[in-house]
Amino acid sequence: MNFHVVTLFPEVIESYSHASILGRAQEQGLLSVKTVQLRDFAGNKWGKVDERPFGGGPGMVLRAEPVVDAVKSILCGISSKKTKILITAAGGKTFTNSYARTLAKKYSEVVIVCGRYEGIDVRAKKMLKAEDISVGPYILTGGEVPAMAIIDATARQISGVLGKSESLEESRIASHDMYTRPEVIELDGKKYRVPKVLLSGHRANIDEWKNKKRSEAE
Repeated sequence: MNFHVVTLFPEVIESYSHASILGRAQEQGLLSVKTVQLRDFAGNKWGKVDERPFGGGPGMVLRAEPVVDAVKSILCGISSKKTKILITAAGGKTFTNSYARTLAKKYSEVVIVCGRYEGIDVRAKKMLKAEDISVGPYILTGGEVPAMAIIDATARQISGVLGKSESLEESRIASHDMYTRPEVIELDGKKYRVPKVLLSGHRANIDEWKNKKRSEAE
């Protein structure tokens, strides 16, 4: 699976995607993450890709033309029809694990355009037939963090990326309360112990405890 990210800050995407699990997955040929510098398609000698919004308002808006040209440059090198174009936007469709599974299952190429400033001229979305996607009900300074979240969550759904299918937390019983060795930790005279049920070896009781803890957190 191939991810293509249009961004003003390719170094942000590259530093994350070349580390840890994503980095190993790329070395193994399971996926690739490539970046495109939006300023290369500015169409002017200053690399200026933003303008003031029509109708007034604070901030700047990314122009449609550079975005469309950047994405088209990517599409020219793609022969697969299984391509999805996403634009990171606070008001977009909420990204979920289910959405990540769909991306991994249905598409071989995913193009992600990172929003910046006050957003992207909506005509770019219309011309590219792209979908706005949001990773949560909050505002970030740019779309790079959402892009990395989309890539990370989707990559986990690709066979072989995690090594074992059992590593997918959402596919097994897991609570948000996790423990590891040692069994007892002492701090300021107080002992913090691992729950006895987790030491019992009784799988049914352990699963029941995990389900209860997960329900309490939801």
